[in-house]
Amino acid sequence: MTNKLLLSISFAAITILSACHKNAAEVVPEDLSPVQFILTSDAHYGITRASFRGAANVDAHVVNAAMVSKMNRLPGFTLPNDGGVNAGKVIGSVDYVLEAGDIANRMETSASVQTAAQSWAQFRMDYLDNLTLKNKRNEKAALFMVPGNHDVSNTIGYYANMAPLKDASSMAQIYNLMVKPGTLRTATTFNYANDRINYSKDIAGAHFCFIQMWPDSAVRIWLNKDLQSVSSTTPVIIVAHDQPAVVSNHFTNPNGDHGINNTDKFDNVLDEHFKDGKSAAVAGLIEQRAFAAFLKQHPNVKAYLHGHVHESKYYTWTGPDNDVQLSAVSTDSPMKGLVSGPDETKLSFHFCVLDPKTETLTVRECLWNPEPSNPAAAVKWGNTVTIKLK
Repeated sequence: MTNKLLLSISFAAITILSACHKNAAEVVPEDLSPVQFILTSDAHYGITRASFRGAANVDAHVVNAAMVSKMNRLPGFTLPNDGGVNAGKVIGSVDYVLEAGDIANRMETSASVQTAAQSWAQFRMDYLDNLTLKNKRNEKAALFMVPGNHDVSNTIGYYANMAPLKDASSMAQIYNLMVKPGTLRTATTFNYANDRINYSKDIAGAHFCFIQMWPDSAVRIWLNKDLQSVSSTTPVIIVAHDQPAVVSNHFTNPNGDHGINNTDKFDNVLDEHFKDGKSAAVAGLIEQRAFAAFLKQHPNVKAYLHGHVHESKYYTWTGPDNDVQLSAVSTDSPMKGLVSGPDETKLSFHFCVLDPKTETLTVRECLWNPEPSNPAAAVKWGNTVTIKLK
């Protein structure tokens, strides 16, 4: 008679499957080979890049399509011999693509900037339809997303030029794809007060928390609840749009009726009211300290991946009082890069390899446009960091 056993452990999981062999159980370990994924952010559809591959004022749709085209070629490229996970190996497969927000762009500078609905249509074409990457099982690579401040501002309004004032298209579609509600939302039916984009996924022994904007008090309520079912020995990786040292103007206006206005200049894209003063020019240390306290309560939070600052960077966030250590990865923007804006050869996304056996994550800067006059050129590899998750 076949015995049916089920054994589980938090990180090096094995699965024992029922077998058809007489008087025996067939034990088949789960695939513990490294998982590979891309991290990118800030596509900012609707604006133009000053120059790209010999052309001027190039639309974001063109630039993002070019980046996706280079992503599709990754399986044939070889990782550098840098000592990181899978060093020197041909990439072969890509399991996931992570997008850290700002699909749309606010219309604060020009009435010609397109709507969030138009931006989402272009994003869908480039990232959902034309991305051809396959995972180790030869299935289409899964896409995980979080919204950015521009996506939220399109939903709730902004104090500068917006036409229309509100367009929840990108938020609604991100919500539909990631949360998968029973009733799909539209730009009209999306309810910002209730339809929040917080979800988690277990990937290669790590617990990924994808959160809306930044871990303010409202998001930390969700995080605490989500982590109740996660072992304290399981590494946790947070994916958000905003950096750990969050910008003050993203908080809700502490003044008057707490509205969005051109005097106070708070964006209200975070639920938490700003506590450090009346002006968005003041550093938001109180909430950063609250996040640092959260990290002390959850020492298995080992990495933080984000966009917003438009810069490729690996660093350690120590909190406002230098009392925490959180490995952080900041992501370039194809349209607004601090470094890649003036120098298109520095355009990049991150290629990440997570090894469940050694509990390490290697993140490599992939320079996808190293020869602007030769779009067919191979990628080049920039900086690299390996993060110990154990």
